[in-house]
Order: sequence, then structure tokens, then C-alpha cells
Amino acid sequence: MSNAIGTATNALNSSTHAEATRRGRGLNTLLRITRMNLRHPRQVAFAFCSTIGAVILQLLIPQLLGRAVDQTQLAIGDGVTGTTAEQALWTPALLLLGVSALRGLFTMAQNYFAEAVGHHVAYELRLACYDKIQRLSFSYHDRVHSGDLIMLGILDLDGVRTYFSNALVRVLLLSMLIGIGAYTMISTDPVLGLVALSFVPFVAWRSSVTQLRLRATWLDLQERLSVLSRVMEENLAGIRVVRAFSAQAYEMLKFDRASKNALDRAHDQVDVSVPNTSATTLSFFFAMGLVLWIGCNKLIAGDITVGTLATFLTFMTILQMPVRQIGLMVNAFARASTCGSRLFALLDQDIAIRDAPGARPLEISEGILRFDNVSFAYPGTENRAILKNISFEARRGETIAIVGPPGSGKSTMAHLIPRFYDVSGGAITIDGHDIRGITLATLRKMVAVAQQDAFLFTTTIENNIAYGDPWAREQRIERASESAQLHNYILSLPSGYETVVGERGASLSGGQRQRLTIARTMMLRPSIVVFDDSTAAIDGATEQRIRAAIRRFAKDRVTIIIAHRLSLLTHADQILFVDNGEIVERGTHQELLAKRGRYKGLHDLQLRPGDDNAIANGGVT
Repeated sequence: MSNAIGTATNALNSSTHAEATRRGRGLNTLLRITRMNLRHPRQVAFAFCSTIGAVILQLLIPQLLGRAVDQTQLAIGDGVTGTTAEQALWTPALLLLGVSALRGLFTMAQNYFAEAVGHHVAYELRLACYDKIQRLSFSYHDRVHSGDLIMLGILDLDGVRTYFSNALVRVLLLSMLIGIGAYTMISTDPVLGLVALSFVPFVAWRSSVTQLRLRATWLDLQERLSVLSRVMEENLAGIRVVRAFSAQAYEMLKFDRASKNALDRAHDQVDVSVPNTSATTLSFFFAMGLVLWIGCNKLIAGDITVGTLATFLTFMTILQMPVRQIGLMVNAFARASTCGSRLFALLDQDIAIRDAPGARPLEISEGILRFDNVSFAYPGTENRAILKNISFEARRGETIAIVGPPGSGKSTMAHLIPRFYDVSGGAITIDGHDIRGITLATLRKMVAVAQQDAFLFTTTIENNIAYGDPWAREQRIERASESAQLHNYILSLPSGYETVVGERGASLSGGQRQRLTIARTMMLRPSIVVFDDSTAAIDGATEQRIRAAIRRFAKDRVTIIIAHRLSLLTHADQILFVDNGEIVERGTHQELLAKRGRYKGLHDLQLRPGDDNAIANGGVT
């Protein structure tokens, strides 16, 4: 029994501690957002001063209206009629009109400066998030969907943006309006004042509870909208695949399912908000009815004037909307806390690949690239090594070819050289310097990778080629495109190098996209260049010409070529056959053929694809 009690006590303490930690994080998030808002003191000061002015003028309106009613009644009671009575009303009427107009100006200023603060904060956060996304390592982007990041930068950022206007400014506005208004009414007539304020606790409670329930459903709706955006993004990115496989009906069904899922949650929000609106409206009019009943009795008894009753009714009308906004204010705090936590989780995300303390710029002397017992496993899969004890050396002017079956780790080796990922074991050095001690800026300037995925931006061909050096001369851009066997094709286009390619280079063929990527890489003149199966979509004759250009390009730099066509790698100084993350064979083309091993089997399979004996001898595809 005692053990059970102890276990239950520990569980309760753990739950209490977790709740306290969560609340502490939420409070810290709100304080952090508040500090960001206060970095714009001029706009904050104008917003608060305008709010105070608007509240004071708002509270004057019931007083002026009540006084005008009493003056009218007094004038009628004294038998004053016609022009005299009309002139007596001009002063309070103009005064009331002037106060209302001035209140409108202060309210406009309040909204303007409050929104200005929010938009300044949103601007800063937007830039900070975008900058963070640019610097986060590949391992982060491997596990986070881009659609989620886009929604983070839209919905969550908007939740933080509205915090100042919907939460901080509204706290000041509601505190003054309800506090001063309640004091004025109770001090005028305690009974009538308490009756007039009787709807406030109920409306405040109902609005707060409802907004918190809506907040929970809104978060779920946001998640469902994120799913919807992912479905749409993937469909648009793969629209050609969808059309090629006639999968429009399937994609429409998938999108409809995700859209209906979001619609159902939106209906839940309506089911929550509509009853609350009805209940709060009913409580307000019930309280107003009581004020009229009690006020009329007091009026008959001579305890109050008609103007006083009009003042109470006007106060109630003014307080109705602000009291309902208590729930919106509570929701603004809750939403800012949640949205801010997610934004700051991104901004505080540790950058796995960064400059080490004391990192130095890379200065190439001999140009020797060395893999020294390199092992690697992707983050989160440490028990499944992709590379195991990889060792080789490449000197300036040498070409290293890497071949092997799919999934053997070839592309991973290419990604380790510019430190897209850090090695799990061993070291990669350039001229004896561990690349982890080299600044990323200089390392990636000296190491260029032409990747398999020929990604192009929606801009001109010239800008795509010169992406690594936007200020490059036209002659340099043209020489790079000539080496990639793309120059003549570009000249045949109506706008030449100024031709705008479609999204992701959709207006170009796969081979043309790969050639443009090669031109982009060759234009940089790096000391180490990696071609990661970057000619897979190019026809054999064009590829031969590109290889000839690459051989000329490789004379004074280290060149790593990853490819499947062995006939194009015969010139390599060393060929590494990688399988299951290990180098199982190495040597020149002739040496590997003489070994009659895995490389020989793959070579025979490519020369004689229908030969069963070649396949039996170890060919892989």
C-alpha cells in the first residue's frame, strides 16, 4: 500500500512539476515577446498614450449625454420652447460631437501605433527565422517538412504579431475602461451600479472559457492546415508525375480528405462560438432590462434623474464590447505563448554544422584531400552506419571516381567534403587541416558539388549559372556554359541568356538542367570539385564532350566523380568501388578489371546487359 501511495505521490509531483515547467516556459515566452515589442519605445509610447486618451474621452461620452438629457428635461420643465430650447442644446450637442470625434482620432492613433509595433516585431522575426533556416544543417531539413516551416512563418508569426495590440494594449484599455467606469457608476448609485455591472463577470468568464476552447481547436486546425499545405505543395512540385500517371482523381481525393478534415475542425469552432455569443448577449440585455426596471422605479421615486439613467445605459453599452474582448485578450496571451514557443524553438535550434571556436580560413597550398578512417551515421540512426572506415587520398590534378550500387554511401561521401554533415568518426583533411577547424565560408568556396538534384531558381539562365558569383563577367559565364555543352542551345533561345526558366527549371529538359548545374559549378573555379552523378540525364555523346571539358578543368584541382557509367571513368587516377559503406575495391580501371571482382562484374554487365554470366559474376545496377 505504501509503495502504491509513494508511486502515486511521485506521479503527482512529476505532473505538477511538468505543468509548472510548461507555465514557466510560457511566461518566459511572453516576456521575450514583450521585450521585443519594447525595442520600439516611440511606437509603444504613442500607442499607450493614445489608448489612455481614447479611454478618457470614451468615459466622458456617457456623462455628457446624461447632462444633455437633464438639460433638455430642465428646459422643457421650465417651459422653454422653440429657438431658446434649441439653442440650449447646441452646446452639449457640439461638445458631445467634438469629444466623439477626438476619441475617434485617439482610437485611430492607438490602432495605428499598436499595429506598427506588431508589424515591426513580425518583420524582425521573419528575417530572423529566414536567416536561421538558411544556416540550419542538412540534418534538420532532412526531418522537417518545408510546408511546416512555411506555416510556422505565417500562422505562428501572426500570433506573435498581434500580441501587442490584442493583449498588452487591450489590458490597459480594459483595465481603465472597466475600472473607471465601474467606479463612476457605483459611486453615483451603488445599487444601480452593481446591477449594471452584473453582466460583466458572466460575460468575462464565458468569453475567456470560450476563447481558450477555441484556442485548443485553433491549434488543431493549424496542424490540419499544415497537412493541407503539404498535400498541395507536394502535388504542385510533382504535377508532371501526377499527370503522367493519370493520378488526378487520387490527388483530388487526398486533397478533399485533408480539406474536409480542416473544415470539420472549423465547424467545431462555430459550434463553440455561436452559443457563447448568444449567452453573453442574453446576459447583457437581461442586465439592461433590470437597470431599466430599477432605474424607472428610482426615477419615479425621484432618487435619480432621466439623465442619470441615460448615463448608466450608455455606460453599459460602452462596456459591452470591451467586456467581451476579455476573452479575446486571454486568447491573445495564450496564442502568443504557443506561437512564440514554436518560433523561438526554431530560433534557438542548435546549428549542428557551424564554425568551431578558433576556426581559420582555408588556404590551399598543395591541394591534398584525405579521408582518414571516416565513418558516418545520420543523426538519430547512430546504430546504422552509412560509411565505415573510408580512407583515400587525392592530390591536385588527380581524379577520383566512386562507383557502387545505390545506397552504398557514394553521395554521402560527397556531402561530407563541404561539411553538409560532420563525420561520426575519423577525419577529412585538406592540406593536413581538419575541415572541422576551417571556416565554412572558405571551405564551401573551395569545395563545389554538382549534385544529382539539378535544382534551378525561377530566374534567368544567366542568373542560375552565376548563382555562386552574381558579379561574374559574361565571358566567364559563357565559358562555363560552353564546357557544359549548353552555350549553343542558350543562343538558340529568343532571349538567350536572359531566358527565364520556369519553377525548378520546368521549361528545360532533365539533361539541360543537369548541364546548367554543371556550368554553375565549373564557373566557381573551386580547388575541389565533386560531380555527384550529375550527368545521369545526359546522352552519351554529350556526356563524352562534357567529360573532356571536365578533364581539362581538373588539371589543377582535385576532382571527385560519382557515376554509374564505367566507360566514362576510364581516365580516373583511382577508382573506388563502395558497397555497404565500405571500399571493397580500389585501383585504376585496368587494375580493377584484372582483379575480376565486383568492378569487373559491373563493367561486363554494362557492356553486355543481356549476358547472364556477367550478372552471375557480380554485376550490380
